[in-house]
Amino acid sequence: GGVSASRKASGLEWGLHWPTPTSLPPSPSGRPGAVQHRPPLVFSAQLAHGSATARVEGFSSIRELYAKLGLAFGIAASEILYCTLSTPKLNMESLLGAQIGLEDFIFAHVKGIQKEVTVCKSEDVLGLTITDNGVGYAFIKHIKAGSLMAAVPAVSVGDHIEEINGRSIVGWRHVDVARALRELEKGRPFSLRLVEPQKALGECGPAQRGSRGLLGGRKRPWGGTCRSWPKASPEREGAASKVDYFLELYLGIRDFELATTIFEAGKDKLNPDEFARALDDALGDFAFPDEFVFDVWGALGDAKEGRLH
Repeated sequence: GGVSASRKASGLEWGLHWPTPTSLPPSPSGRPGAVQHRPPLVFSAQLAHGSATARVEGFSSIRELYAKLGLAFGIAASEILYCTLSTPKLNMESLLGAQIGLEDFIFAHVKGIQKEVTVCKSEDVLGLTITDNGVGYAFIKHIKAGSLMAAVPAVSVGDHIEEINGRSIVGWRHVDVARALRELEKGRPFSLRLVEPQKALGECGPAQRGSRGLLGGRKRPWGGTCRSWPKASPEREGAASKVDYFLELYLGIRDFELATTIFEAGKDKLNPDEFARALDDALGDFAFPDEFVFDVWGALGDAKEGRLH
C-alpha cells in the first residue's frame, strides 16, 4: 500500500498500578501502625524545542497527560502534537505509546510553522506511513525513500496533517487518514495543510535524560513501569507481524495492534469460514477483502505449525 498507518501512538488508557499499601509495624503502645501510602507518580518533562524542566503527575491517559503538560508549560494542550520519551529528537521509535517507564523523561513536541503543499498524484503509491497521537492529531511517521512524497522537500517526518484538500481531518483516526490519502484520485493534484513541530534554535535540542544530570543520576526508588503487557509468545508475535504485512498489502495500513487483534480472533478457528465470521463479528467495519482473509488464514496456519520465523 502507498499509505500506511501505525497505532504506536494510539490513545490507550494507562493503568497506574502500585503494590497494595502495607501497614507499618505496631507502635510500642501496641496500636497498629499507620498505612504506608504510595508515593505519587511524578515525571520530569521539557518542551522538545527547549524549556525549563517541569514535573507532571496525576494522569491516567494520554489526554490527561497533555492537559498536565499544558498547565506545566503555560500552553494549551491542543498545541501539543505528540511526545517522545528520553529524547527531544523526532525519533519515531521513541514515541509515547501505551507504556511509559517511571524513569522516562517526557519531551513534548508542540505546533510550529504551518505550511501548505500541492502535489500531483502521479503514482498509486504515496509512500507515507501515518500514525496519530491518541487525541486526534495524525502525523507522518515515515516517508519511503524514492517515493512520490519523498520528492516533496516541504513534507517531513513528524509533520501533523491538518487538512486534505481543504477538509479538516483533526479528530480522525489514523486508519481513516491513511484511507483518505490512498483514495485520492491518480493523475489529479491534491493539497495538504501541514504543521511541523517547533524546532530548537540551531541544531541542538534540550539536554536528554542524564546528559546534564536532569534526574540527578538517581533512580526512582519504586522502579517499574506504569503499564506492562504480558510477554508475547513467538507464535503470536510472528503471526501478528505477518498479518501486519498483509494489512499494508491489501489496505495500506500498518497497525500491529489491529494485527494482534486479528490473530486473537482467528487462532482457535477451525477453517476459513469460521475465521471470516469471527472477523465480521469483531471488526466488520474494516470490510476485509476475501483475498486478505485467505492469506491471513494461511499465515495463522503457518504460525500454528511453527513455520513463521
